[in-house]
This record gives sequence, structure tokens and C-alpha cells, in this order.
Amino acid sequence: MDKLINDFSFGLFFWQALILVILILLLVKFAWKPIMESITAREEGIKNALLSAENAKREMENLQADNQRILNEARAERDAMLKEAREMKEKMIADSKNEAQEAGQKMIDQAKAAIESEKNAAMAELKSQVSTLSLSIAEKLLKEELSNKESQTKLVEKLLGDVKLN
Repeated sequence: MDKLINDFSFGLFFWQALILVILILLLVKFAWKPIMESITAREEGIKNALLSAENAKREMENLQADNQRILNEARAERDAMLKEAREMKEKMIADSKNEAQEAGQKMIDQAKAAIESEKNAAMAELKSQVSTLSLSIAEKLLKEELSNKESQTKLVEKLLGDVKLN
């Protein structure tokens, strides 16, 4: 360090200072504006990028909120549809049971009516056969009874006695 102080030359210092000042002036005149413009442009680009990122973040938050709202609406709609489907299923089952019971009751009533009709027809047929058979038996008995005179007299007396008693 002592050597630098001892060998100091004002002429060399002057020329070096002059070159430094000229270099600074040239840099200010020709390079400073483009450098500052590029720095300003970079700064603007960074600001724009930050604003775009902030806008994108807000938009993503809005989209997420919308997605959540839509998802909640879809879930509610799905739940409503499932509830409606369950109600429809239960109603269809109840309607089917009622229809089956009505159809079964109708079939039972028809069967009862058919049985009653058949029973009445059978009873009428049976009565008809019994009356025919009774008339036939009575006819045969009366022919036999009325074939002789003595039995006819006894029958008439008996019938007259029955009439008086009633």
C-alpha cells in the first residue's frame, strides 16, 4: 500500500478519471435509456404477471366455489330424485298389492257366485228329481192302494180323520 501512495501520479489519475467520466457519459447517453427501458419493461412484466396470477387465483377460487355450489346442487337433485324414485316404488308396490287384493277378492267373489249358482242349480235339480221320484212313488203307491175297494175306503176315512185333527 505504501508503494501505491508513493508512486501516485496525478497525470495518470487525471486521464483515468477523465476516461471514467467519458465512459459514464457514454453509458448515460447511449446505454442508460435502453437499460432503464428494459428494467421498466421487466418491472411492468412482473407487475402484469403478478396481477394475472392474482386474477387467476381469484378466478380459481370463484370456479372452485361455483364447482362446490354445482356439486351441492347436483347432490341435492340426486337426493330428490332418489327420494322420488323410492316414493314411486313404494306407491307402485302399494298399488300392485291393492290391485292384486282386488283381483283376488273379485276372483273369490266370482268363485263364490259360481259355487252358489252351481249349488242352486244342483239343489233345483235335486228337488226336481226328488219331486219326480216322490210323484212316481206316490203314483205307484196310490195305484196299488186304490186298486182294491177296501183300501180306498180306509184311505178316505183316514184322510178325513187327519183333516179333522188339523
